[in-house]
Amino acid sequence: MKTIQPVGKIDAILEVPGSKSITQRALVVAALAAGDSVLLNPLVSEDTDYSIAALRQLGVTVECQPGQWRVAGQGGRIRAAGDIFLGNNGTATRFLTSVAALAEKGTIRIDGDERMRQRPIGPLLAALRGWGVEIADERENGCPPLRIDAKGIAGGATVLPEGKSSQYLSSLLLVAPYAKRPAAIKVLGEVLSKPYVAMTLAVMAEFGIKAGIGRDFSEFNIDQGCYRGREYEIEGDASSASYFWAAAAVTGGRVRVANVPVPSLQGDAMLVALLARMGCEVKQAERGFTLTAGQRLEGIDVDMGDMPDVAPTLAVVAAFAEGDTVIRNIAHLRLKECDRLTAVVTELRKLGVAADEFPDKMIVHGQGGVGLHGATIETYRDHRIAMSFAVAGLKIPGVEILDEGCVRKSFPDFWTRWELLQKEGK
Repeated sequence: MKTIQPVGKIDAILEVPGSKSITQRALVVAALAAGDSVLLNPLVSEDTDYSIAALRQLGVTVECQPGQWRVAGQGGRIRAAGDIFLGNNGTATRFLTSVAALAEKGTIRIDGDERMRQRPIGPLLAALRGWGVEIADERENGCPPLRIDAKGIAGGATVLPEGKSSQYLSSLLLVAPYAKRPAAIKVLGEVLSKPYVAMTLAVMAEFGIKAGIGRDFSEFNIDQGCYRGREYEIEGDASSASYFWAAAAVTGGRVRVANVPVPSLQGDAMLVALLARMGCEVKQAERGFTLTAGQRLEGIDVDMGDMPDVAPTLAVVAAFAEGDTVIRNIAHLRLKECDRLTAVVTELRKLGVAADEFPDKMIVHGQGGVGLHGATIETYRDHRIAMSFAVAGLKIPGVEILDEGCVRKSFPDFWTRWELLQKEGK
């Protein structure tokens, strides 16, 4: 259990670890490329450890040194690997399901922990079957464990039945160049988290493959080709940066995150624009954003369908704002490492915050932080719950975080950096 110590105004310049989302995409693309790649400033975490271990099982050599990883690209050749375990790494489970399907022969089984076995993957399976992949969900419930009887990906046209998780679409896009026929994808329904799809396309393009994109990300055409190995630098993680920007907002201070560039590949970097709407001042430079708190925070009404990972961060900041903050279009928060919509509202209420939960939104009734009190925060083994509620502890005495080690999933040294930040409090 971690006890957060309240501080005064924070004034700090810092860097955050490499982007988890970009690291996992770059790993897959580099593994499929022709020739070696060097990934600079990748994220070292529990999730990326799972990704690397799985790629090694699939026949890819990954050599890890401080600050850089060398990936020996296999030109799209994948080895049948037997059993692959990915914990609760949803991104890798979705991505590597498609990668494993590229193997020409053999059986591959993909599984995860108890929570991963509850996280849906059925739409991706349906789309892969449209490309001729023999794949089954062993419990017939649309979730892992999965069994792939590999014979490559035939390609042609397929349909993704829904776009509620951008990871389904990104998974298909990443492997599409290696289909036996030119590949086409049609997406039914709204595509949520579009910035993550744009990120996937940007990483693909950096390694030499561009996709034809239809209106509103509903159709894609991908020619056959092969990624080219290269040196690739990974920018700092905007989701991780969000907790430090939020720290400045709630303490009345200032924080500059120096390695989330402008522009960023990450949609979560736009949290700073939402904090600006709440009353903060944002200045941008080539290598990062500086956020300075204003005189007061005001509630806002916002659609966060495209940046769900920072919705918990904004919700905690909203507890210190004046007036209601309505966070809409976030039903997909229920499909994350935990049901984040329910978890955030439940834990805010423990602190004395008036908050309401709806099927696809939450409302935080801010009173400027008045009347809030300490509580023991359940993290549900979810890194983002732990880090978001650490922000609340900077202003509210007596906030304790259970299972603080869950931050290993994306930010292993978060608490060390958080304590350094607290020392900056005046």
